[in-house]
Amino acid sequence: MPTVENMDWLPTNREAQLAMAQNWVAVLGNQTGNPWNIPEAEQTALDGLSVDAERLLGQAQSSARTTVITAECKTAFAALLVKMRFVKSRYFLAPPLSDADFTSLELQPKDTTRTPVPPPAAQAEADVTRPGVHILALHLKAVADSPPDPHRADYGFRVYFGVLSPDGASAVPAAGLKRELTAAPVSGEELPHSRFTRRKKETFDFPAEDSGKTVYFCVRYENAKGESGPWGPLFSAVIP
Repeated sequence: MPTVENMDWLPTNREAQLAMAQNWVAVLGNQTGNPWNIPEAEQTALDGLSVDAERLLGQAQSSARTTVITAECKTAFAALLVKMRFVKSRYFLAPPLSDADFTSLELQPKDTTRTPVPPPAAQAEADVTRPGVHILALHLKAVADSPPDPHRADYGFRVYFGVLSPDGASAVPAAGLKRELTAAPVSGEELPHSRFTRRKKETFDFPAEDSGKTVYFCVRYENAKGESGPWGPLFSAVIP
């Protein structure tokens, strides 16, 4: 999913937007040697768009305003803001810009303080649906009334699972690659397999020969550092 740009830095009215653009033009024009490595063509384009926006805003606010002028003013500001967003995202970077530089551009200095990410405190669980033969889908969610975590603490889900035959696993599958359960587990720690996902829906497609067996699940939240939250409730489903 694409990242949505935070636009808190951009004023909401046209007069303030124009004033910011004109200030950027002035700051860039007063530099010696182009220390921020902004191409001259970009500076010229920003200057020209701000001039057009100023002229059309003046006409749109005068008695000579018409629907055509209003539309042209809207288009001029749309172009100016596109250029401002481009210049900011491409060239206003720290470094080379200092906190004083950001302040001169009427922008907030970059926050270099790293916010620690705590381990999750919430519990997770899932609803189970059966979209097909030997297929189970887990719809992952927080346990009701579980304490909410900061967003970055709940980076994803670790789904633990294990399969149990109707009569319990024989010694061979229990010790082999499939590592089936030999008895019904009583906690998530007893489940031999796990899978990490950031999706809210995770599909498990079991081998056809597992149809009719019971699979046990338990879910935990994980943060981006791989730190786990508390175990959620143990639950099970019969593989269709």
